[in-house]
Amino acid sequence: MAAEYLANAVQEVALNAPIIFSASIPCTRGYIYHEDETGNFILRGIVNNPCNCFAHYQVTFNGNVALPEGATVTPIAVALTINGEPRLTSRAIFTPAAVSEYGNLTSTAIIKVPKGCCFSLSVDAVPATTDPTVTPAPVIDVQNANLTITRIA
Repeated sequence: MAAEYLANAVQEVALNAPIIFSASIPCTRGYIYHEDETGNFILRGIVNNPCNCFAHYQVTFNGNVALPEGATVTPIAVALTINGEPRLTSRAIFTPAAVSEYGNLTSTAIIKVPKGCCFSLSVDAVPATTDPTVTPAPVIDVQNANLTITRIA
């Protein structure tokens, strides 16, 4: 079972805010809940085998990112965010040479949802580094965003 969520138009995404997805080829089995024009998803811990303790999802984001006009050139990043917490191992970073220069980012993770529970998921603009001397971009441009969620077990 796979579902795909899309947003082709350029959108400005604030730091620590989710990318908004406007169209979908949704899950028809109730494993994933998403309302178009939002950036929040619910992954449900539905298991088919009563002996399983977790539902497993593979989540992959792909999209083009840039710094908007007037921004200071700095590395930019997105990460999969689970229950409001960015999964730093999924952080994808791009350092443009100039503003309005797009680069492609891909991020993927396996997410285990305990049986009977629900996890929230989003793709957020996050700081590209934990270095406190680097000021993160307050806003990034995102275009052709694509999120694929596949229930793998």
